[in-house]
Amino acid sequence: MTVLLLMVVGGLAGALGAMLGIGGGIVLVPALVLGFGLPLEEAVPASLMCVVANSCAAAAGYVDNHLSDIRLGLTLELATVLGAIAGGLVAALIAPAMVAVVFGLFTLYVALQMMLLRSPRGEPATLDDYQPTNYPLGISGSFVAGGLSALLGVGGGPLKVPLMSYGMRVPFKVASATSNLMIGVTGAASVAAYALRGHLKLALVSPLVVGVLAGAYAGSRLMPKVPTAVLKKLFALVLLSVAGQMLWKGGAGLWPSVWE
Repeated sequence: MTVLLLMVVGGLAGALGAMLGIGGGIVLVPALVLGFGLPLEEAVPASLMCVVANSCAAAAGYVDNHLSDIRLGLTLELATVLGAIAGGLVAALIAPAMVAVVFGLFTLYVALQMMLLRSPRGEPATLDDYQPTNYPLGISGSFVAGGLSALLGVGGGPLKVPLMSYGMRVPFKVASATSNLMIGVTGAASVAAYALRGHLKLALVSPLVVGVLAGAYAGSRLMPKVPTAVLKKLFALVLLSVAGQMLWKGGAGLWPSVWE
């Protein structure tokens, strides 16, 4: 029964991750911690492995459909990998409760961003008629996204998609598809540090990856057809709930006397 539930959770995370370009980690980490009672040091690397699987399943379809900007992705990925390596090293020095608080705050930020931010004016009507701008912001932001990927197991997508869309004036669906192309490399770079410390549990990862692959395949086929604004607002409501639970859990670990 647990294996089946893990596959279902992985499928949901894979579908949402593929459609929004976030890799699914932002769903998997709280689901594993809050729903299955796993410690963060095991949930994060399992999520990162699923981020890699999500990228493999979704990115190929987006490249075939000419939605991914390969040149932009390669440019930003170097900074992202460097940030992921730095974040993986720092993660060993941070208490799990602190990571939970950071994750809760980050999830809250993503939820509010999805609910409140509108598409920038002047966004091209076609996916081919655009030119990325503000590369310094994109490169520095990608470094931060890589660090968050290692610390939170989210693949960096929740930061890279709005960074490209709102900061570099890339059409949202191109940003989502390009993020899917990059998050696999970012996740692989991030998970290495956890694997070396023995926190990667293959028995946990296997059913999750099966679900993620199926969900990501379906999500990549649906993304061009489903209104992105609707998906973002629905997903934001889920993230608001997750943010509150993670902040409560992390706060109870850091300041138990305050939360009693």
